[in-house]
Amino acid sequence: MTAHVLIIGGGLAGTSLAWRLHERGVPFLVVDRDEPLTSSKVAAGLITPITGMRLVLNWRLDTLYPEARAFYQQIEKKLGHSFYHETPIVSLLLDDQAVAQWQKRHQQPEVQPYLDAQTHEPLVNADVFANPLGGFQQRGAWLDTAAFLAASQRFFESTGRWQCAEFPLPESGGPIHWNGQTYKHSVYCIGWEAAKHPWFEWLPFRSGRGTVLQVQADTGGETRIINRGCWLLPRSDGTLRVGPTYEFHFDHPNQPAPEAVAGLETKLQALLKRPYKTIGSQTGVRPIIQHRQAVIGRHPVRPDIAFMNGLGSKGVLRAPWLSRQLIEHLLDGKPIEAELDLAGNF
Repeated sequence: MTAHVLIIGGGLAGTSLAWRLHERGVPFLVVDRDEPLTSSKVAAGLITPITGMRLVLNWRLDTLYPEARAFYQQIEKKLGHSFYHETPIVSLLLDDQAVAQWQKRHQQPEVQPYLDAQTHEPLVNADVFANPLGGFQQRGAWLDTAAFLAASQRFFESTGRWQCAEFPLPESGGPIHWNGQTYKHSVYCIGWEAAKHPWFEWLPFRSGRGTVLQVQADTGGETRIINRGCWLLPRSDGTLRVGPTYEFHFDHPNQPAPEAVAGLETKLQALLKRPYKTIGSQTGVRPIIQHRQAVIGRHPVRPDIAFMNGLGSKGVLRAPWLSRQLIEHLLDGKPIEAELDLAGNF
């Protein structure tokens, strides 16, 4: 008997692919090590339309944002869980260069739909947050990635389509076998570890370790996401998540450098005027492929092996659209854009 797709890795990429296959009724199995700390589980899951030092719109936002919203809300409805939250994001300007940039940017027509008309006045509580240069409020969202992945895993386990196991290596040729089953396709969604994999090590990975702090502080009942140098994400339990750090040279994926954490706390102290207490932290490695928004497609030598990787810090926004593109390529033969195609990067 030949099943259709073996998905190796159950993070945001692998889980999104699983849901796309489930939508189409295609047989599949997810194989995942179920490690407690991965980049997908640690991620803040922010969807920030206007982003970066240059305050630009996220890549393909008009396409990706509606698809991501519909994707997560549909799964919420099916599973009876809540993990996708539309939440305003307050972006406080960090320096004079950002002020000048925003004076030009906010007048551009493409930016207008993402500005939040319900902006507070004043923008933030001056007793709680430092805001010497002003800012703006934009529409945004965040996905509780750990809750989304856990609920999805339970659902697929209940139907025999999820297995906790070490990642299998493909044979040098011939059909793909796993636990007595033969698969037509295997899709590797193994994040930054793909840089060490013999089938993908030629890709220009530059993955970055990141740490998120869990903090207790009195923010005056603030429920929005606040960003100035770092972001603060209020949680329903009254704590805050604070991040991120970026470390491009590291030995241990889940152990941050003390200086990176200290740098994050310095940014937090520059934003938050009230005392805080750090009660925990989580660290993972973002899969980043240089000069690419993401990479998907078939292996140039082994077309039965496919790949979805390099989502970086934008995985929540990009995974729904990218997973659909890859599944339509594998099942329907639709072409993959050259800038995203794994074979085109060989």
